[in-house]
Amino acid sequence: MSVRATARIVATRTGLPVLAGEGPLAVRRTRAEGPGSRVTVIGAMSAPLGGDRLAVEVEVGDGAGLTVDSAAATVALPGRRDRADGPAHYDVRLTVGEGARLNWLPEQLISAYGSELRMRTRVELAATARLVLREEQVLGRHGEPPGTLSSRLTVYRAGRPLLDQEAGYGPGAPGGWDGGAVLGGHRAVGQLLCVAPEFAERPVPPRMLGDTAVLTPLAGPAFLVTAVAPDALRLRRVLDGVRDELWEDVPGEALDAHR
Repeated sequence: MSVRATARIVATRTGLPVLAGEGPLAVRRTRAEGPGSRVTVIGAMSAPLGGDRLAVEVEVGDGAGLTVDSAAATVALPGRRDRADGPAHYDVRLTVGEGARLNWLPEQLISAYGSELRMRTRVELAATARLVLREEQVLGRHGEPPGTLSSRLTVYRAGRPLLDQEAGYGPGAPGGWDGGAVLGGHRAVGQLLCVAPEFAERPVPPRMLGDTAVLTPLAGPAFLVTAVAPDALRLRRVLDGVRDELWEDVPGEALDAHR
C-alpha cells in the first residue's frame, strides 16, 4: 500500500509550537549548538517507495531561527514489482518570515536502482529572511546504476522569483545527463544556496571551486554553489567548506545556528 504522510514544523521566537510527523516522517527536537531551535527528521520506515507521497512543511516565523537536519540519508526505493504504483513524490515547502533564518541541512538523497522519485522544493522568503539550503543527491548505491530522479527547486524572495531550476537523472531523463557536460562520470551532485540581505551590498563574486564546482551569484542577495563529485563525502566537503567560509562574514543574527 502506498504511503501518504506529512511532517509539519513551525518555529517562533519562543520555541516550536508545531512539531508533528506521520508515518515514515518522524520529527524530533534536538539540541541546537547556537541560537534558535533545531529539529531532526528521522526516517521511521523505508520510504519513499513507488507511489508514496511524502511532504515536509516548515514555517519560520518573524525573527525566529531554525535548523532542520536529518538523522540519516533518504533512500528512494522501487515499489513492489507486482504493482504499478507510479513514481514516488517528495514535496518540501519552506516559509521564512521577516528577520528569520532557516538552515535546511538534510542528509543525502540516494536514488536506488529501479526507483522513480519526483522531488519538489519550494521556498518562500520574506525580504529580510536568511537561508542556507543544502541539497545532495547520490545516484545509485555502491556498485549499482541510479534510479530515475527528477528534482526541482523554486525560491521566491519578497514575492519575486529568485531561483527556479530543474534537473533529471537516470533512465528516462533527457539525454546527456551522464555525459561530460553534466556529470562527467561522477555520481554525487549537490548545491548550496545562501540568501542574506547583507549580500546586496557585498555580493559574492563568481569563482570556480576546483574542477567540478562553481559559485554563482544570483540576481538578488544570494549565491548558489553547484558541484559534482565521485562520492557523497567529497561533495559534502566542497559544499560545507563554502558555507563555513562565506557564512562567517554574515554578521549578528545571520550567523549559522548549526555548525
